[in-house]
Amino acid sequence: MEIDRLDGRTPNQLRPLACTRNVLNRAHGSASWCQVYGPKAGTKKNENPEKACIEVIWKPKTGQGGKTEWEYEMILKRTLQSIYILTLNPNTTTSVIIQVQWSYNAK
Repeated sequence: MEIDRLDGRTPNQLRPLACTRNVLNRAHGSASWCQVYGPKAGTKKNENPEKACIEVIWKPKTGQGGKTEWEYEMILKRTLQSIYILTLNPNTTTSVIIQVQWSYNAK
């Protein structure tokens, strides 16, 4: 028997996708894409299984991330942890993956 979730989705349905064009003023080809992964079963190592885990990955446009990206990850993770009820879905992980693509029009 499949039980619908609180938001009306069946267990095999994904959350709705969202895409917005022209989100930045005076930028050529700006867009925002959103898809939420999670919560998925299990927490990361060294996390409290009685609470949910929030994982944040900040990816630069090219190459590997450095100290700046790590700092962005930590800021976003702390912010989300402060507003999310971590005991609502214990022993789960929600992943937030940000890929930044800056586009400047040099004139």
